[in-house]
Amino acid sequence: MKLCVPIPCFFNNMPFEEAVETIHKLGYEYAEIYGRKHLNPDSAARALENSGVTLLSMCTTEFGLTDPARRGLWTDGIKESCEAAAALGVKKLITQVGPDTGADRDAQHRSIVDGLRAGAEILESAGVTVMVEPLNTKVDHPGYYLTSSAEAFDIVREVASPYVKVVFDIYHQQVSEGNIIPNITENLDCIAHLHAAGHPGRNELQFGENDYNNIFAAVDRAGYTGACGLEYTPLLDPEESLAEAKRLFGGI
Repeated sequence: MKLCVPIPCFFNNMPFEEAVETIHKLGYEYAEIYGRKHLNPDSAARALENSGVTLLSMCTTEFGLTDPARRGLWTDGIKESCEAAAALGVKKLITQVGPDTGADRDAQHRSIVDGLRAGAEILESAGVTVMVEPLNTKVDHPGYYLTSSAEAFDIVREVASPYVKVVFDIYHQQVSEGNIIPNITENLDCIAHLHAAGHPGRNELQFGENDYNNIFAAVDRAGYTGACGLEYTPLLDPEESLAEAKRLFGGI
């Protein structure tokens, strides 16, 4: 399993260039970010090149897929995000789908599918994959629409584009539904990236109820070749936490 460092979780107050160098020194090859407007693209690209760290993903600028009235904003955001991704060598974008609007769920589901289809041509032209993210509403994201991994996989299969996939966040899905290993291994065709955190608390993987060594080994055996972002709030010193994560989970 390739481990990936979400920079805002560990080094939010550190300049991007310094964070990338720290990640490299800790022995990691992959990082991800959320927003990017604070970055100097040229300086950030140089830091990535000099360190050998690959920036795997970042977020789109717009998340409003449940509301058809916001579709134009979402597709405009995809265009902007793909341009920014090209400058940093990023090949994956994370998008949330937005809040439950209160409309019929079938209509919101259809709006998400139609919006992703509208963005698929832009993504294909740019060679960038967008990843839809199910989240939990019990602890972290009340009012969000998409909590079920099964519905996320249905959406991806309905869109039927190789550039539209799911980011499967093990923490969120543990809160929402459990059944982690089968839900991942039986749907690898839909999954482009993983996130992980310990539950409860959303802290280090080893402090929660999941056996991540077992999860990662099962996912690897099933043929997953992507990465897993360590998307948690560290209780340990950030560098110590990452060193320990690499020791515990980096050899799977």
